[in-house]
Amino acid sequence: MVSYTRDEIISVSDVARGFSRVLKEIMNHTKERFAISKNNKLEAVVLSIDEYERLKEAYDLMEHIEIYKTVKERKESKIISLEESALKYGINLDEL
Repeated sequence: MVSYTRDEIISVSDVARGFSRVLKEIMNHTKERFAISKNNKLEAVVLSIDEYERLKEAYDLMEHIEIYKTVKERKESKIISLEESALKYGINLDEL
């Protein structure tokens, strides 16, 4: 769970009234992010495009690593032919 400082949390009504200020603070890097709350519940985060792209690239890299691990595990696993599988379960392939 990510934690936010008190000055990073802003209500949705404050965002609606002062979005240009919020955007300016993000663009000027005076704030890294804003967590938007509605009814005392965090609902969204506003962050710079640079930070979003960095997070997206990290997520994509993690996804590629998981795919690589899955492919590697499958390559290393024993492959059972259809005939072996049918024999194991008592299925006559000629009757199919």
